[in-house]
Amino acid sequence: MRVAGWVSFFLTTFITVLAFQGLIGFSEQGPDWALLSDRYFHSILIFSIKQALLSALLSIVLAWPIARALYYLPMLPARRAFLALCLLCFVMPTLVLITGLVSLLGRSGVVSPLLIDVLGVDWNLYGLNGILLAHIYLNMPFAVRVLYQQLKSIPDSSWKLSLQLKFSRWQRLRIVEWQSLRSTALVLFGFIFVLCFNSFAIVLALGGGPKSTTLEVAIYQALKYDFNIPEALMLAWVQLLIAGGLFLMVSRFGRTQWLSVDTARDDWKPIPTGWRLWLMTCSYYVVWGALVLPVLALFAGVTQGDWLRLEWGALIKPTLITLGLGILSASCGMVLAYSMLSPIRQMNLLVQSRRRVMLEWLATHALVAPAMVMSVGLFIFLLPLVDIDRWGIVFVAILNTALIVPFAIQKLKPRLYQFDAQYNALTRSLKLKGRQRWTIEWPFIRPVVLSTYGLVLVLSMGDVAIFSIFGSNDWATLPWLIYGYAGTYRIAEASIASIVLLSLCALILWLFEKVQTSHA
Repeated sequence: MRVAGWVSFFLTTFITVLAFQGLIGFSEQGPDWALLSDRYFHSILIFSIKQALLSALLSIVLAWPIARALYYLPMLPARRAFLALCLLCFVMPTLVLITGLVSLLGRSGVVSPLLIDVLGVDWNLYGLNGILLAHIYLNMPFAVRVLYQQLKSIPDSSWKLSLQLKFSRWQRLRIVEWQSLRSTALVLFGFIFVLCFNSFAIVLALGGGPKSTTLEVAIYQALKYDFNIPEALMLAWVQLLIAGGLFLMVSRFGRTQWLSVDTARDDWKPIPTGWRLWLMTCSYYVVWGALVLPVLALFAGVTQGDWLRLEWGALIKPTLITLGLGILSASCGMVLAYSMLSPIRQMNLLVQSRRRVMLEWLATHALVAPAMVMSVGLFIFLLPLVDIDRWGIVFVAILNTALIVPFAIQKLKPRLYQFDAQYNALTRSLKLKGRQRWTIEWPFIRPVVLSTYGLVLVLSMGDVAIFSIFGSNDWATLPWLIYGYAGTYRIAEASIASIVLLSLCALILWLFEKVQTSHA
């Protein structure tokens, strides 16, 4: 397995190396160093950091009270449905969200007249407002799930000890609750920051002009419109250094405390009363409504005639292609992620922190590498070697696989660490290897593997940036079809296609949740 792990490291890194080699070899000039003194570059860099910082901070700050409400009030109605909705929001294809937000809060949106007439607010979705709304919608529900799971790991003995020591509410919050969340919140902040810093489709669609341009969009403009390779390279290296450096730092200093399943209990905790109970309950229902409204807006923008006029046959082939590409990418991504975690787990067991962190960064580097640069660089490298028109869809699957590997690793890693902490000494003393060890490990990790597969499957189905470079109309996917409808102002058709894609994603997550529950 260790050999397979190093081979997986080589394959994923090799793709990135080929992409940058394609750009460097094509231009033969290297990065444009003069760009570092350009004022426009400074404004792009500042806005990129600003919007990512605000998005990550607001996502966590807003998620914290909701996670506490779920933890302290186990009798809240529809808690399981809410957590499922949170997962769906996180993996929701960005084009579906953009279509829903435009239908809800755009110039002709459902809610826009209320904001203008009732509140007297001159609302504008495009710009920093829309970018923050979209990023918070995608990432705040994810933060809710992570913080809630970490709160559940607080042992019952900690709460009972706080009761015996007569801790005040503030002391319980600071000593018991915050100590459990602190390291997780740091890692979560870095993860969301990187996602927002590398955001492409949301900023491109909702940015509204040059003042709201990020590094990723600037890279796209430099490659797509100007074909300025040195400028794109310089922007890509800056983005890689900032996002990669931050992610490496929080991975080193922030750590999630994964509690043994044998000691975790949920028997007793302080129950809020009075105004605290009322505030937690209200915040729960408010977030429910905020998450559901953009989805409902998709239906509100479609009339009965639009449903009848749509050529449903045109959706069948893109749906099947989307599903097929997703299954292929998710399956390969899971194999690569599990293989790469083998040497990482070994470094963790040997308490070699520096090597472990470096391997983790290398395994997840695709998270911080600009997707547009990787796509265009690989396209340029392969252009004289491969018939792109014929084999382009294969490279869509390859790049999709590389980009979902970090998500699979981040979700699988804690459970595998937990298995090693509990059973590694036993399996070594019994000299269990290969298939014998796997028969013990598989039942332990199976629920997480199933949920991870559903997650990366839905994530791989929603990409449009890679397809815009390697794809063709003969192999159109649902996200590309939505992009085409929206680009020609066929909003009703875009909404219907978005509903189909969102329904497919929800069905996949529901099925894997059912299978996971039955095997838990």
